[in-house]
Amino acid sequence: MTTGLKTIIYPVRDLGRAKALFGALLEVEPYADEPYYVGYKAAGQDVGLDPNGHGRGMTGPVPYWHVEDIRGRLAALLAAGAELLQDVQDVGGGRLIASVKDPDGNPVGLLQDA
Repeated sequence: MTTGLKTIIYPVRDLGRAKALFGALLEVEPYADEPYYVGYKAAGQDVGLDPNGHGRGMTGPVPYWHVEDIRGRLAALLAAGAELLQDVQDVGGGRLIASVKDPDGNPVGLLQDA
């Protein structure tokens, strides 16, 4: 079961410029501001900036569906024809993420909070 599309992560090459742009857009300060990730919460959305995303193959923003059972949803997507991009990974605090590519090449992210 999914609780909705609540997170989108943007790969960025220049974190400082991206922070300026998204700060101007969202009009909030980041809740996380680290050299490896900057995160904002605005209007019920979590918007992340990943300066390492391009190096991991991200070619654009990745929407993350929040799920209760990430391994089960990942297996279901793979069985339905998705291609694995990133297996389940703990990104801190018990938060798990994974991503696949649908048959049309679109990225689909999964996120499970602890």
